[in-house]
Amino acid sequence: MINMLLSQVLDLMTPVLLAAMAGALCERAGVFNIALEGNMLVGAFVVVAASVAFGSPALAVLLALISAAIFATPLALGGARFGGDPIVIGIGLNLLASGLTTYLLSALFGVTGTLVDPSVTALPRFGIPGLADVPVFGAIVGGHNALVYLSWLLVILVNIYLFRTRWGLRLRGIGEVPSAAAAMGANVSRYQTAIVVFAGALCGLAGAELALGSVALFAENMTAGRGWIAVVAVMLGRAHPLGIALACFGFGLADAIGLRLQGQGLPNQITDIAPYGITLLAMVGLGLRTAARKLKNT
Repeated sequence: MINMLLSQVLDLMTPVLLAAMAGALCERAGVFNIALEGNMLVGAFVVVAASVAFGSPALAVLLALISAAIFATPLALGGARFGGDPIVIGIGLNLLASGLTTYLLSALFGVTGTLVDPSVTALPRFGIPGLADVPVFGAIVGGHNALVYLSWLLVILVNIYLFRTRWGLRLRGIGEVPSAAAAMGANVSRYQTAIVVFAGALCGLAGAELALGSVALFAENMTAGRGWIAVVAVMLGRAHPLGIALACFGFGLADAIGLRLQGQGLPNQITDIAPYGITLLAMVGLGLRTAARKLKNT
């Protein structure tokens, strides 16, 4: 029972974790990216639309990645290169993604609400050789799709990049003291632009996992605030990959428990708010911790 629950947590937390890794990189680069939600939604729509058009999940995921990266360029150029307000641009991109995907759903497929097509299939699941026979652990980590495994690999790679390479040191320097980094020869706007575009691509993968991970459909505004949860995870984890992964695990656990309670007859209106309730409590705790630190310093 616990094995199944933890396995479900890994599936549910993956979209948030991928988006949160994108947010962490942007945060380290000095760009507060709140457009994660919109980028995820674009990725989710494109992966389903491409699956209908081409019938290839791999190609659909690739196109979702590219489309979300392109969708992130207004923030990359406007916020990083031309000095625009990233908050305003991010909110605009989120609103644009919501309206654009709803319009394209109707214009291209003639449906409203939810697109379900027999040609759209969920991403294939497989086990990691050698782990399937490991008691308990094998049952938890086995039987997931490639994006689930990739999300945990990214946690390791981003951690190494940020804290074990000179490129990561330079990126952190750009985010902390951009003037000093520029004086050392770093092209601040170029770094920030590249990171925001790459973050958009990661959000495209998050959207692809959301649409084709456990289900095979697209629904209007199906991200349902997961991009905002990713922003909170970045704040709770202090933009550290390991702390973010722990925060995302907590959100995934709340979501999984909510689904289990729903299966026991609890109204879905109550269970659906579980991860968002946890997010709200986490934000309150974070605010109290920050206030206590400021009071102590004074």
